[in-house]
This record gives sequence, C-alpha cells and structure tokens, in this order.
Amino acid sequence: MLAFAIFLATLILVIWQPKGLGIGWSALGGAAMALAVGVVDFTDLGVVWDIVWDATFTFVGLIVISLILDEAGFFHWAALHVARWGGGNGRRLFPLVVLLGAVIAAFFANDGAALLLTPIVLAILLRLDFRPEAALAFIVATGFVADTTSLPLVISNLVNIVSANYFDISFNRYALVMVPVDLVALAATLAVLWVYYGRAIPAAYPVEELEEPRSAIRDPLVFRAAFPLLGLLLIAYFVTGPFDVPIAFVTGAAALLLLAIAGRWIGKGAAVVPIGRVLRNAPWQIVLFSVGMYLVVYGLGNAGLTDLAAGLLVWLGQQGNVVATVGSGFAAAILASVMNNMPATLVGALAIDRADVTPLSQELMIYANVIGNDLGPKFTPIGSLATLLWLHVLATKGYRITWGQYMKVGLVITPPVLLATLLALVVWLPLLNGS
Repeated sequence: MLAFAIFLATLILVIWQPKGLGIGWSALGGAAMALAVGVVDFTDLGVVWDIVWDATFTFVGLIVISLILDEAGFFHWAALHVARWGGGNGRRLFPLVVLLGAVIAAFFANDGAALLLTPIVLAILLRLDFRPEAALAFIVATGFVADTTSLPLVISNLVNIVSANYFDISFNRYALVMVPVDLVALAATLAVLWVYYGRAIPAAYPVEELEEPRSAIRDPLVFRAAFPLLGLLLIAYFVTGPFDVPIAFVTGAAALLLLAIAGRWIGKGAAVVPIGRVLRNAPWQIVLFSVGMYLVVYGLGNAGLTDLAAGLLVWLGQQGNVVATVGSGFAAAILASVMNNMPATLVGALAIDRADVTPLSQELMIYANVIGNDLGPKFTPIGSLATLLWLHVLATKGYRITWGQYMKVGLVITPPVLLATLLALVVWLPLLNGS
C-alpha cells in the first residue's frame, strides 16, 4: 500500500504539473520518497538507469533534430505539399494528413509528431477556413495517429526503445516484425477515423489560399541537409543494430551534426535557427521523469505487482496464441490508460520476463506489450506523454478539448484499431518464425 500511495501521489503531480514543478521533478520527488522509505534501494536505481538511459537520450536526440528541422521550416514545407496534393478535395486531404502524421511518428517519435504536426495542421485549417466540426476531425486525426502508428521502428516511441533494449531485440529484427503490423495499424486507423468523422470532412477546400511550400523554408542549408542526414541516420540504425551499438549514440551523433550545420559551426553564413532556444526546449525533463517514474514503478513491482501481472500472463499463455496476444495487449493498454504508458511498459516487461510461458508466447507478449502501450494510451488523456503534449499544444492555440470530450472519442475509436493490430501480430510473427 505504501508503494501504491507513492506511485499515486507521483502520478497526480505528473498529470497536474504544478507551476514551476515539471514532470521530471515530480517523478524524481516520488523516487526520492520511495528510496527514503525503503520501497526501493540504490541497487534498484542502477537497474532502472540501465533500462532507461538509452531510450531517454535517444528521445532527447530525436526531439532536438525535430526542433531544428521545424525551425528551418521542414515540416511546414511538407504539410503545405500535402495540402496541395489534396487538390482541393477534402476527402483526399484527410488520409494524406493521416499519412503525414504516420511518417513523422515513425521517424521522429510519437511525441515529435504531436509537438510538430499539430500546430502546422491547425494553421493550415485556419487558412482554409474549415468549419469547427471539420477542423476537429483533422485535429483528432493528428493526435490519434501520432500514437497508433508509432510502432514500426525502435525509435518511433520511447516504449519501443525500452522494450527492445530490455529484451535485447535488434533494430533490424524489430523492424522486420513491426513494420507490417504498423501498416495494419495505419489502415485500421484510417478506416476508424473515416467512419467516425467522414461526414464532417468537407468535399472541397480552396487550394489557392495556400502559400507556396518553398516559402516555408527559413534555413535553406538545414533544409538541404535534412533528407541526406535522415537517410544516413536510418541506414546507420540498421548497420549498427547487429553490433549492439546504443541507439542513443547513433541519434546523438546525428543531432550534433545537425546542430553544427544549423549553428554554422561548420560552413559559412549567419545562423538562422535559434540554437539556444532549441536546446532549452529539448525535453530534458524526460531524463528526470524516466529515472524517477520508473524507479517508483519498480517499487510497485517489488511490492507484488510484477508477480500479479506475471500470473495473469501465465494464464493467458495457456489459452493459446490468439488469447495470449490479444489478452496481454489489452491488459497493457488498460494499465497504460490509468498509469501512463511509460511505467506500464516496465510493469509489462518485468512480468513477461518472469512469466513461465513458451518462447513463441513470450515473443508475442513482448510485441503485444509494445502495441498495447503504444495504442492503449488513447483510451484516456493521461495514457501517454504525447497525448498530454498534444492537448497542451492545442490549449496554447486556443483550442481546448476536455477530458470528457477526449474519452468520448478515445473509448470508441481505439479498441477496433488495437484489436486489428494485435490480430495482425498473431498472424505475422508465427509466419515470420516459420512456425
């Protein structure tokens, strides 16, 4: 009960975010309390740091890259191209915006997609003078797709990185399993959003109201470097994967190179991108949050939550692969929706590691835990940092979505996408393994 009380108090502070107390300091305060009362000890701190450091610094590196590219106009340029490809047809524009969100989530993580795409889409919607119900359809689509399509690569979500590192899954193996599954998640996301919002999407919009995409480019040097750098970064992930090179090292090298280009540390000319602001806005609080929150949750595991979850997984594993996969995925999703997907990921990983199940069932559960913690947070606003960030970005733009409004949509559109994705996994993985 003490471990649970500390976790609950920490979670409340993380969600509430009192002025001057970010999510990192809130989580670190909970960790300090857990250490002080003996729920965890300093040995556990070393274990938790080993689990989270690579994922955390990879995420920071990706967001730094994203912020630099955003300041250079890269994402605004891409969004304007997408809006023009829609050709004035709203029903063509809607899936194109969802696809753009999926691509950004895949390469810049779900938080990057929520942070970068949402204000750009809002600006375009205002320019096109969309009706409120039509604007809501596009806004919800950008927030929803940021999480539901953050499956394909290890770097697409903090959840993916933590899980891949914990179970020693290479970048290549992870992509081989999850890219096809993510395509199913994308198709299901499009289908569900279309059914839910199709009537609100306008048949036409004035393309002539949009500026030329090239007008969005603020730093031509960074813009020209973007595609080669991103291509080399993706290749580097696959090349270094078999050699167990930490993903944070690869991402950090790319971030430093882009910082050098943007700051004109190499090359000539004055810097356009405000490097100081980019570094200040980097998610340093996530470093503290990852260590603090994971230590608090590790204390819950020490208090018996891991054994309880492992027992559930053993029972699910005895029911066959379909039940094991769908059951563990939905269990992870429900847990993520009430305690946030970052701590829920650790609970699931610890339980899977301890559960006595067959090798195939364990592998299915590992990926189902990822899917559940990537998609399941869409049930509630507190399920993922990306959703909280998305709601914050909307609020700063004068567009507020209440928790009631959010859950009314999330509880309807999330389950079918989650189910379709888990079923895709249970079909694909055995085929991939030749079993």
